[in-house]
Amino acid sequence: MDAYRQYPIRLRINGEDRAFDVESTVTLLDLLRDRAGLTGTKKGCDHGQCGACTVLLDGRRINACLTLAVMQDGHEVTTIEGLADGDTLHPLQQAFIDHDAFQCGYCTPGQICSAAGLVAEGQAQTVDDVRELMSGNVCRCGAYPQIAQAVCEVMGIAK
Repeated sequence: MDAYRQYPIRLRINGEDRAFDVESTVTLLDLLRDRAGLTGTKKGCDHGQCGACTVLLDGRRINACLTLAVMQDGHEVTTIEGLADGDTLHPLQQAFIDHDAFQCGYCTPGQICSAAGLVAEGQAQTVDDVRELMSGNVCRCGAYPQIAQAVCEVMGIAK
């Protein structure tokens, strides 16, 4: 692949089919923010260590900063903007509000997308499982107890 050549790709982003021409070096994160105009997904470390860029790819959580957009041709991407149903918040979004599971809010989109992936995976059975399986998402403000409470509420896990 030539780094400067444009490659056509098609993605289904938040339920909408979209077409882009991208260079082989463009990350999914940069495509979402800069070309698709979906700035809810945040750029944190740009090295896959903080989880701020977590989105759902075909229902599975990934760090969008670590994958190239051209590798995702034909796939479905769900960002924080795609979780709500119109004006009705996703249950995780509402639980984050109810539990005050954010402070500065920068990590919140990635936390919520990661939690949505966690719920879909169905592996967490305890609050400790939730903490462990969400450990790839860093909250520099330290809202971890509230985040765990919000996720556990949605999953029906006793805290």
